[in-house]
Amino acid sequence: MAKTVSQKQKNKPLSEQVKKAMRKYFAALGDTNPANVYEMVMAEVEPELLKAVMKYTSNNQSKAANVLGLNRATLRKKLHRYNIIEKS
Repeated sequence: MAKTVSQKQKNKPLSEQVKKAMRKYFAALGDTNPANVYEMVMAEVEPELLKAVMKYTSNNQSKAANVLGLNRATLRKKLHRYNIIEKS
């Protein structure tokens, strides 16, 4: 059975998706000089990563920190930075 386009994309590594998105981003810039690309990408990707891991761990910060390879305090700072959890 032949794979559909969406199945092929699901099987692509994340790095391929990033490569494709960055090529598209730079092509769209034209003659404009980009600035702070790292911060821009992290601001787009990091909150979604954190949300996905928090959902995966049923909002258990200790488990989420372990999954991410962060200490819990760092995770909490990031969750607050992106307003994923409220400060208590």
